[in-house]
Amino acid sequence: MSETTAPTTVILFGATGDLAKRKLIPGLLHLFQSGLLDDLRVVGTSLDDLSRDGFRDLAHEAIKEFSTRELDGQEWDEFAQRLEYVPSSAGPQALAGAVKASEELLPGDTELRLHYLSVPPKAALAAVQTIAEAGLVERSRVVMEKPFGTDYASAVELNRRLHEVFAEDQIFRIDHFLGKEPAQNILAFRFANGLFEPIWHRNNIAHVQIDVPETLGLSTRGDFYESTGAYRDMVVTHLFQILAFTAMEPPTSLEPNAISREKNKVFESMQPIQPRDVVRGQYNGYLEEPGVAHNSDTETYIALKCFIDNWRWAGVPFFLRTGKRMAEGARIISIAFNEPPQSMFPPGSGVGDHGPDHLTFDLADRARMSLSFYGKRPGPGMKLDKLSMQFAMQETTWAGAVLEAYERLIYDAVRGDHTLFTSARGIERLWEVSQPLLDNPPVVRPYEPGTWGPNQIHQLVAPHTWRLPFERKWREKHPDPGPQSPAEGGARG
Repeated sequence: MSETTAPTTVILFGATGDLAKRKLIPGLLHLFQSGLLDDLRVVGTSLDDLSRDGFRDLAHEAIKEFSTRELDGQEWDEFAQRLEYVPSSAGPQALAGAVKASEELLPGDTELRLHYLSVPPKAALAAVQTIAEAGLVERSRVVMEKPFGTDYASAVELNRRLHEVFAEDQIFRIDHFLGKEPAQNILAFRFANGLFEPIWHRNNIAHVQIDVPETLGLSTRGDFYESTGAYRDMVVTHLFQILAFTAMEPPTSLEPNAISREKNKVFESMQPIQPRDVVRGQYNGYLEEPGVAHNSDTETYIALKCFIDNWRWAGVPFFLRTGKRMAEGARIISIAFNEPPQSMFPPGSGVGDHGPDHLTFDLADRARMSLSFYGKRPGPGMKLDKLSMQFAMQETTWAGAVLEAYERLIYDAVRGDHTLFTSARGIERLWEVSQPLLDNPPVVRPYEPGTWGPNQIHQLVAPHTWRLPFERKWREKHPDPGPQSPAEGGARG
């Protein structure tokens, strides 16, 4: 059973933008269809001078193009009647009038306003000011897109100005990576299973990799990317958040404040990021992208090693990597376990040939995990192969119930659940540990599009090796698998 939510008006800033069309409008439709947000109205606003009917047409086209679910005519008609639009040029009072008119059509007396700021970072505070001038702060929450500042000083100033209008418990700084089912599965996997929590420790784990390569380039985002780069765009706002889920201590409960406390303890324990532990790269051709300076040293790729200075993780390196125009797109967390201190197996047995045992979480939309280990090959002698046990959400009866990341996060924000969102304290601490790197960034090294980045990444991770690219692919479930040998089907090490 879903939790009951208050009747809600979503005020969608940037309602005609790419994110709104690809994710937010289809996501709001699904939340309405599913009954999770059945008492819902949407007021869109943006720079485009559209009528209400023009916005409904735009929303319909976006849903037809980007929604992953079936839509019948009656469902669309019911949802379309809940869409309103006010161009930003009409001013704060026009927006206030549209919101109040929408609220009058909602049942009950405890309506909620959810402001979603799907706008560029430089426009976020202007949107907050519009909300204040329109008198729409009461009974409201605000969802903010990354990045949350560009360094420690700017993050502190941004939070200060936000807190002039909103209390901290009204602010939801979004990270769509944490909205994915497999990211949340990390909490279930660690804390619900007596098998894994005891070994989630420096005594058993050699290193951790969080790897998010992307095949996409910049398209038309050159201006934005020049002011951020891969570190500010991805590491501070996404990869460090995943690191916190992976490394945090058991919370006292699954209550949002308890989880936030443990995440913030991880951030407090992080050692400052040292430039010597970072490789920056820029793909060949970046300088020709629209909006990019001809002599830019903005990184489109970054790999780094960081440490968490507490009893559980002291001395265990966390390797983080992300980049544009890389060989494959993926989102994985890989836990590498220590190898046995001594081997009694004979030479040629195969033990150790495929590296350590790994627990791998695939954070992509297919939601998979894999545990690899050595096992004996059937037959005479002692010959070992790397085998794996794998789980895929698509193979279960739950697959149809999966909410996409933005849907889950919008739903949580409406419920006031901060579990998957970043606090002011947390984001300021992450910029604080980033300052040595920001003050003295290492040289940007070129790499060819379609590769795995500059060669220096192998020195960074030595004596370990990068988990990606995988030597063997994920197994795919076949309708009638029949008998297989243990090494068939892409079982991977």
